[in-house]
Amino acid sequence: MIYEAVLLLGVVFIVGYVLLIPLQWSYPLPTTQRTLLQIALFVVIGAYFVVCWTRSGQTLALKAWRLKVVDSEGRPPRRGRAIARYVLAWHLWLPGLAIAGLFQLSVGATLAALAVSFALLLIPALLDRRRRLLHDLWTRTRVVRAP
Repeated sequence: MIYEAVLLLGVVFIVGYVLLIPLQWSYPLPTTQRTLLQIALFVVIGAYFVVCWTRSGQTLALKAWRLKVVDSEGRPPRRGRAIARYVLAWHLWLPGLAIAGLFQLSVGATLAALAVSFALLLIPALLDRRRRLLHDLWTRTRVVRAP
């Protein structure tokens, strides 16, 4: 996951550059501009994952670790299932983000809330015999070792 985040840093930088420079947006962004930037990043990052998962089942990070996302038949997931997997995977972060937003937490407290909620939502994988997270259970996908 950390390796994936490092790779996505470049994607986020490019999208941010494309939006911020030509539109002459600057910090602090008003609510509307910040929301548009967040939506653009969500869509572009989602497109990266969906395209990778549907083509070969592997993002660049998954290739490096020799892992692969497959459906219940062992094939790369189709587009609809890959989109659902991406959207549903955000359940790992939503509780922490909601808590941070509701209570206007500091940066450190926000990071702690994100870490705790993320860790708690990993627990279902310990109970599943195939070690699937909730979004994999919901979309009938799984991460397997690639040959």
